[in-house]
Amino acid sequence: MTDRRRVMHAAPRGAPDATSLPEQPRVIVVGAGIAGLAAATGLAERGVQVEVLEREAYLGGRVGGWTEELDDGTPVAMNRGFHAFFRQYYNLRNLLRRIDPALGMLSPVLDYPLVDRQGRRDTFRGLPQSPPLNAVAFALRSPTFRLRDLVRLNARAAAPLAAVSVPGIYTELDDVDADTFLRSINFPPAARHLAFEVFSRSFFAEPTDLSAAELATMFHIYFLGSSEGLVFDVANANFDAALWDPLRTHLQSLGVQVHTGVSVTEVRAGTRFEVRTDRGDDLTADGVVLATDVTGLQRIVAASPDLGDHAWRSRVGALHTAPPFVVHRLWLDQPVDPDRAAFLGTGGRPPLDNVSVLDRYEREAIDWSRRTGGSVVELHSYAATDDVADVTSRLLPRMHELYPETKNANIVGERVLCRQDCPRFGPGDFAARPTVSTPTPGLALAGDGIRIDLPVALMERAATTGWAAANLLLGRHGVAGHDLYTVPTQGRFAPLRRLAERQLR
Repeated sequence: MTDRRRVMHAAPRGAPDATSLPEQPRVIVVGAGIAGLAAATGLAERGVQVEVLEREAYLGGRVGGWTEELDDGTPVAMNRGFHAFFRQYYNLRNLLRRIDPALGMLSPVLDYPLVDRQGRRDTFRGLPQSPPLNAVAFALRSPTFRLRDLVRLNARAAAPLAAVSVPGIYTELDDVDADTFLRSINFPPAARHLAFEVFSRSFFAEPTDLSAAELATMFHIYFLGSSEGLVFDVANANFDAALWDPLRTHLQSLGVQVHTGVSVTEVRAGTRFEVRTDRGDDLTADGVVLATDVTGLQRIVAASPDLGDHAWRSRVGALHTAPPFVVHRLWLDQPVDPDRAAFLGTGGRPPLDNVSVLDRYEREAIDWSRRTGGSVVELHSYAATDDVADVTSRLLPRMHELYPETKNANIVGERVLCRQDCPRFGPGDFAARPTVSTPTPGLALAGDGIRIDLPVALMERAATTGWAAANLLLGRHGVAGHDLYTVPTQGRFAPLRRLAERQLR
């Protein structure tokens, strides 16, 4: 939190906690991903009785971690792939500070180079932190962006990138796809395919399937809207060990009951809520937070006719998931070259989107590498539309192209994960997306697919909606909530913003 222009969104004020109430409220949180854990933390810290129900055997949702065994019986850490903890993820970081105020579980990645089909490489290392100097310096030293490209930009069409306001940008650009928008501003093709395609696919979507408003908001969050810099941190151990096991301990110290391997089948609304599970339990509560993925939310709402009204239920039913993503993790008997970055983004090398070398930062992979002399490498394919076996067979040759030293390495173990549970952020999706608040008093939604009119994305959107859900339910009982923080909600550089606003008139 080094950006002096970060914005505090003050929570509703009220009683310091629920202990002064005639009866202590009870809330059931469905889902123990980032959103659910943030909601549970926000409620429990204000004296609310909380019970968390999670269908998986582990916490963390899509950022969860667990242990598997290789064919030789060696236990190894496993998760669903690389996640970047950017410095402007204020609300997520505040959640993690509950287990370590110094955030010692995170380690910095000082660079994440991007390389395209022609071998051109962009880097974020050593850029100035202050906008717009960071974006200008990146453009000027990029091999895919030249000064003449800056002159050729359509200033009027490009103005929204400099004058982003949230949620206003969605009214202006949400009906346009990111690829059409970038073409309309004459953004150079090489830079478009490298830099913006990499960011677009981090939303598990091709640029043609991503809302231009999401792209512009992302540009604001990571480039022109924040002076936290373009570097990020990574968890220095598998997610369960580094993050969620300690947070579970913290929640239990607050009296939170956490149950894994439990699916919610129905929620009934009345004087109190009744939550039914696949174990045959009927749990009662004063409030419920549904912090599930899209399909989980739709399944519960479809089975719970008491919830919401017709319009709201239609909005939930209209949500979509993004295309599948594939993670191929390899345990190799030889190390990759020592100069390999922990993370490499790729453009124009389908189906490969990035390569992670886990023994550069993850404790369990480091230990395995030291014992065996090998390396742990992960290949990601986002928005995968082909058969998993076909995608996997094409990922290995791409790794060999980029890291030739791996051609002669033997694969000691491998795991392939394919999931399709990330929310879609397609053109026109924003207006109908359900919000944290619902028509049913005492029912809140949270998750990275839930609308909140703040400049947040990905894991930070999940954390922010979780805190907001807690605040909503706390407010019903007159209890103070938790302040939220974001990058500025509009373009921060006044001369550039005024210039952009003139272009938009």
